[in-house]
Amino acid sequence: MVEHTIDATHAVVTLDVALPGIIWGWMITLNMWAKSIGTGVVFVAAYLLYRHKKDAMPNLRWAMPVISFIALNVFLLFTLVDLHQPYRMVNIFLHPHWTSAITVGAWMASLFTLLITILMVIGLADQFTEYFKRGCKVAPVKSLMSFAGKKSGTYEKIFPFVVFLAIPVTAYTAIIMAESSARELWQAPTEVMQMIWAALMAGSAALILVSGSWSQEARKDLALILSIAVFFSFAMYMGEYFFSFKSSEAEATLAYVHAGGEYNVEFWFGMTLGFIAPFFLATSTMKNDNVTLLRFAGILALVGLYMAKDVWLKIPQMLPLS
Repeated sequence: MVEHTIDATHAVVTLDVALPGIIWGWMITLNMWAKSIGTGVVFVAAYLLYRHKKDAMPNLRWAMPVISFIALNVFLLFTLVDLHQPYRMVNIFLHPHWTSAITVGAWMASLFTLLITILMVIGLADQFTEYFKRGCKVAPVKSLMSFAGKKSGTYEKIFPFVVFLAIPVTAYTAIIMAESSARELWQAPTEVMQMIWAALMAGSAALILVSGSWSQEARKDLALILSIAVFFSFAMYMGEYFFSFKSSEAEATLAYVHAGGEYNVEFWFGMTLGFIAPFFLATSTMKNDNVTLLRFAGILALVGLYMAKDVWLKIPQMLPLS
C-alpha cells in the first residue's frame, strides 16, 4: 500500500511491512514454565513448613531446593539461548542499567538461584550425611558437603529471604512483557497475578510428584493449593477470553483462538488437561488419599499450564503491526 511518494528522489514510501512471525516461541514458553516451577515450589514449601512438622514431609528440605535449582537453570539456560548475542549477557552484570526491568530481573534471578543452590547443598548434606562421609570418592564434593553439614542452621536463616525474593522473580516477566506496548493482550494487569497463580499451580504439582512418603494431611494441603490455584487461574483466563477489556487489538488477538484452528485446539486442550481435570481430581483426593490420582493431577496441571502459556505468548505476535 503506497502512503506517499518523495518527488526529489522518486522514492515510494509504503506501509507494506512483512510480518516477522513468532519471535518468542517455545523457548520463552519453556522459560516461563520452568520459572513457575522454580519459584512455585518455594512458595508452597514455605506454607507447608509453616503448617506441618518436618517429620510429616521427610524429603521436603532437600527435594524442594533440588527441584527449584533444576527448574531455575532450565529457565536461565533458555533465556541465554534465546539471546541473539548471548556472550553480551555478562554486560548486565558488568555494566548494569538499573532502569531496565531485564537488568533488575537478571540480578534478582541470579541471586535467587545462588540462595537456592546454598539451600540445596545444605539439604543434601543433611539428608545424605553417611554417603558423603563414606561413599563419596570426589574429594572437593566431600569437603563441600562436610562443611555444609556443619552449617545446617543456615538453611532456616536463608529461607525467609528466598521466599521474599521469589515474589519479584515470579512477577518480573509480566513487567517485561508489558513493556511490549504494541501487544495489547500482554498489557493486562492480570498478567502479574497469572504469574503468581502459575507458580502456585506448578509448585504444588511438582511437589506432589515427590510427596509419596508424606503424611496424609500434608498431601491434603498440596491438593488444596493445587485446586485453588487452577480454579482462580482458569477463572482469570476465562475472564480475559470471554470478557476482556475489549480493546480492538485485544479482540483481534483473541480472534486467533475464537475462530478455531490450531491455537483454539491447543488452548482448550490446555484448559481441560491443566485446569478443569486437575481441579476435580485434586478435590476428590482431599476426601480419599489417593496418591496415584493426585500425581496424575499434578502431571496434567504441568502439561496444561505449558500449553496455556504457549498460546497466550504466541497469539499476540501474530497480529500485524502495520
